[in-house]
Amino acid sequence: MAMSGGKDDGSPMMDMNTTPLIDVMLVLLIMFIITIPVATHSVDIDLPQPNPNPPPVDVEPDKNKLVITQTDELLWNGETIQDGDLVNLLLQSRKIDPEPELQFEPDALSSYERSARVLEIIKASGVTKFGFVGNERYRTFGR
Repeated sequence: MAMSGGKDDGSPMMDMNTTPLIDVMLVLLIMFIITIPVATHSVDIDLPQPNPNPPPVDVEPDKNKLVITQTDELLWNGETIQDGDLVNLLLQSRKIDPEPELQFEPDALSSYERSARVLEIIKASGVTKFGFVGNERYRTFGR
């Protein structure tokens, strides 16, 4: 690299200072060199070998559907029941192996208090497979 010292006559130098440009280019080159090995680095993974005897397909367990209607009536798989019957049905379903999934579907116009009481009964029974269904009907898009 040749550097011009300028003239001694006191006039300003008209050449561009390229030192900062070269410094930036060298920093970028070093960063590029450092990041290349990371991008091409590979990790060897031992994948499991295919099993010639696949495991048996699990049968979908039964599902019980519990619905609360607009009039706060309880329906167990379509049949009207009372709170005491619900406790007995939940305890019976827990004894089944595998435990059936309990699908809870309160109607949009059912009372909140009724839904809360039924949820307390379900929680007290110790049911482990539980889910809410039908909520997608109440979802509003583009509020």
